[in-house]
Amino acid sequence: MKLTVIGGGNMGGAIVRGLVRSSLIKADDITVIDRSPVPLEVLQKFNPKINVASNNYESVEKADVIILAVKPWSITDVLIDIKFLLDYSKQMIVSVAAGISIDEMNGALTKIHSEKQLPAVFRAVPNTAIAVKQSITLVAASSNATDEQQKAILNIFDKLGSSMLTDESKLPAGTALTSCGIAFFFRYVRAAVSAGVEMGFYPEEAQEMIVKTMLGAAKLLDETKNSPEAEIDKVTTPGGITIKGMNELDANGFSNAIIKAFKACR
Repeated sequence: MKLTVIGGGNMGGAIVRGLVRSSLIKADDITVIDRSPVPLEVLQKFNPKINVASNNYESVEKADVIILAVKPWSITDVLIDIKFLLDYSKQMIVSVAAGISIDEMNGALTKIHSEKQLPAVFRAVPNTAIAVKQSITLVAASSNATDEQQKAILNIFDKLGSSMLTDESKLPAGTALTSCGIAFFFRYVRAAVSAGVEMGFYPEEAQEMIVKTMLGAAKLLDETKNSPEAEIDKVTTPGGITIKGMNELDANGFSNAIIKAFKACR
């Protein structure tokens, strides 16, 4: 498989590094295009076999998959620039830009208004944990994408954590839960570290305990598929200290604040 990534910044660079580390795609089968030389230099230091180009779209013609990792307002311009280089019958286009719909991308890709054939277009919503190959990536596909093409794109993002195919209409809510939600976890960690310091630990000690506790809790739910309430019940013994803490969270609007925060992000 040959891959071209347009945009080598934080997200594009993380995708490339993760795929190279996973060995799914060989470094010399990847080309990264960016206007700035800085991210290209960073990627070549990571692996000199990665091909780089500055505003040269020649690699698009030979790519099986083209990932658009530029700012949302640049997506349409990039698609207009590359659409005559594309083979609509077999190439796949994936956008990781927020807020640009499949219909909008199809509009930019239409060569002739009466033409019905369009390439398989995907929207992918990773979160920043993609940098350590632990992202949950939501993927929406255009109606003409085949099952085989969907599996190919999901396989790419499975190498960077895990992926989930969903309807495009659900992406805003899914983005709130995953891309915004990761920041909410970080805010919890920051508050918990402050509590740990107040109780006598150094910040780095408190952070290690909290992060390892969160990792354990996440793995427990992921592997057992139990509900959070079932696991909470195992910890909140009658008259114990955990239920006192849980009651304080509820009294201070913890659950309600989380629900409102997610809904505000849609």
